[in-house]
Amino acid sequence: MPELVVFKLEKEEYGTEIQQVKEIRQMTEVTPVPRSPDFVMGVINLRGKVIPIIDLRVMLGLPPKEQDKATRVIVVDVGESAIGTVVDSVAEVLTLEEIEPPHPVMEQPWVTGVGKLDERLIVVLDFEVLFKELVMGEITPSGG
Repeated sequence: MPELVVFKLEKEEYGTEIQQVKEIRQMTEVTPVPRSPDFVMGVINLRGKVIPIIDLRVMLGLPPKEQDKATRVIVVDVGESAIGTVVDSVAEVLTLEEIEPPHPVMEQPWVTGVGKLDERLIVVLDFEVLFKELVMGEITPSGG
């Protein structure tokens, strides 16, 4: 039974398997990087390592949102790299008995399924697949 870190973007709940999560941090000052894609907020220094910070809302096509006290950075391992992803809030860690495969209409390689818990639906994301192109340097800056 998969254990998920559940987080929110807008009013929707998403999750990722807990094994992918290194840590969850409060939002901190981000140093912008010129000519980065619009979803790359910049970089932070995390215990001596410089890691990129991704605005998951923007990456998934949602409008940007002002950060508040609930905003969190989920630090995930992608291959040999760490990436921080900004989410609206982190709700909880929970174990789901069943995760259904995604419906073909919503099929993306980084959506692994939809978990059900009572009346809640939680879209399960694979950050390693989602961020793999970033780590491999295959994404070019927007606008040039």
